[in-house]
Amino acid sequence: MKNTALTSIHEALGAKMVPFAGYNMPVSYEGVTIEHETVRKDVGVFDVSHMGEFLISGPNALELIQKVSTNDASKLSDGKAQYSCLTNTEGGIVDDLIIYCLNPEKYLLVVNASNIEKDWDWISMHNTMEADMKDLSSEYSLLAIQGPKAVEAMQSLSPYDLSSIKFYNFVVEEFAGIENVIISATGYTGSGGFEIYCKNSEVEQVWNNVLEAGKEFGIKPIGLAARDTLRLEMGYCLYGNDIDDTTSPLEAGLGWITKFTKDFINSDALKAQKAEGPQRKLIAFEIEDRGIPRQGYDIVDEAGNTIGIVTSGTMSPSLNKGIGLGYVPSNISGFGEPIYIQIRKKAVKATIVKLPFYKG
Repeated sequence: MKNTALTSIHEALGAKMVPFAGYNMPVSYEGVTIEHETVRKDVGVFDVSHMGEFLISGPNALELIQKVSTNDASKLSDGKAQYSCLTNTEGGIVDDLIIYCLNPEKYLLVVNASNIEKDWDWISMHNTMEADMKDLSSEYSLLAIQGPKAVEAMQSLSPYDLSSIKFYNFVVEEFAGIENVIISATGYTGSGGFEIYCKNSEVEQVWNNVLEAGKEFGIKPIGLAARDTLRLEMGYCLYGNDIDDTTSPLEAGLGWITKFTKDFINSDALKAQKAEGPQRKLIAFEIEDRGIPRQGYDIVDEAGNTIGIVTSGTMSPSLNKGIGLGYVPSNISGFGEPIYIQIRKKAVKATIVKLPFYKG
């Protein structure tokens, strides 16, 4: 089990620690509902240092990124970031990731913790153009400072105007007394804020300064459990739940990051799938009665026939109702369509809704 540079601090704070993606991670401190509401109303800080970071550089860096990822990275300029995914040769998703353009010959790829080795091997295998690749995952830490008060709470820690960093933009600036920190606005909660990338040797200083600066704004450390409820209220996909090696980006509603203006791995097959229309779709639903949907529960029709499966589900702290994502046949995926979730022995009525669940 790997630790982040802050593991001992989380333990000292009384965090409940769990194994996650090979790391010893804080799942909660005070409880998921309290932590969830802290991020929605005030500001919270997550240690997400388990995420992976690859540096792709050199004159052929963009060519490699264009080959392995679905979005069009040629649209990126310095200080811009992009959500994308890596596709396999069967039409599924190797991983979803964020691509940061440091300059036209230097890109930072941020990947999911559970897929670091898999992604590295996949990208390396397709690096026929010999772009320079470095795995920085074990050297860097990542903090996510999220919530409507994040900018105000953190401004004292940087000479840079944090409010000027637009969504999916970033800067390399001083933060918490540390030079050359990446400050980005690519949040996974839907409540605003930003992320801090720094070296492992620097993160304890950053963490302490963040908690001190945020004290008067009600900042709290937040665990992975609230991170999951926050992202699900926004309908953001989680790799291993809603997307994986068997789900195509078009099935998962990620057509907006699948650009056929260029060739990428398996683009021809995905282009054909787009023309025909995918057979199944990832839908969002709200439970009408009492009940909490969970990953792996069957989605059934009125007659009790299994028509799909829940990929993510929870009791939404903001809406106080059961919400979830799941795959169903495309012909019954329309908004307002009634479906049923098999919760233990009862088929509980639900309705397909438009994302996000949480409107702010």
